[in-house]
Amino acid sequence: MSGLHNGRDVFEYALLRVVPRVERGEMINAGVVVYCRARRFVEARTHLDEARLLALDPTTDVEGVRAALGAVEGVCQGGERAGQAAGDDAGRRFRWLMAPRSTIVQPGPVHTGLTADPAAEAERLLELLVR
Repeated sequence: MSGLHNGRDVFEYALLRVVPRVERGEMINAGVVVYCRARRFVEARTHLDEARLLALDPTTDVEGVRAALGAVEGVCQGGERAGQAAGDDAGRRFRWLMAPRSTIVQPGPVHTGLTADPAAEAERLLELLVR
C-alpha cells in the first residue's frame, strides 16, 4: 500500500488521558499511541505533567500513573514487556490498548492521518497535544 499517497501511509492515533477522579470527568493528556498497519508499527510516547495532575487531584498516585503509562509503552514494544499481548501483532496490540477502560489511564478517540514516518509523527503529536 505504500506509495499510494506520495510515500505516506495511513496511520491511526489516540491520546492517552489521565482521569484521576472518574466521577469529575477532568483529565489531562499524558501520551499518544500511534499505529501504522502498512509498516507494522505501534508506539506510545508519554509525558506526565505531575503539577497539572496534582492540581486536578492532590491525592493522585503519581507512581501508579507512571507505571500504567509505562505498561502501555511496554505493550507497544511487544516482546517480554507486552505481557499477555507479547505474541500479538502491532494491530492487535493497538486495538487492545484502545479498548475502553475505567482505569485512571484511558485512551481517547482514534483519529487517522497520513505519514511517511510514524515515529516522527508520534513525537510531533506528543509535542502538539501533550507537552
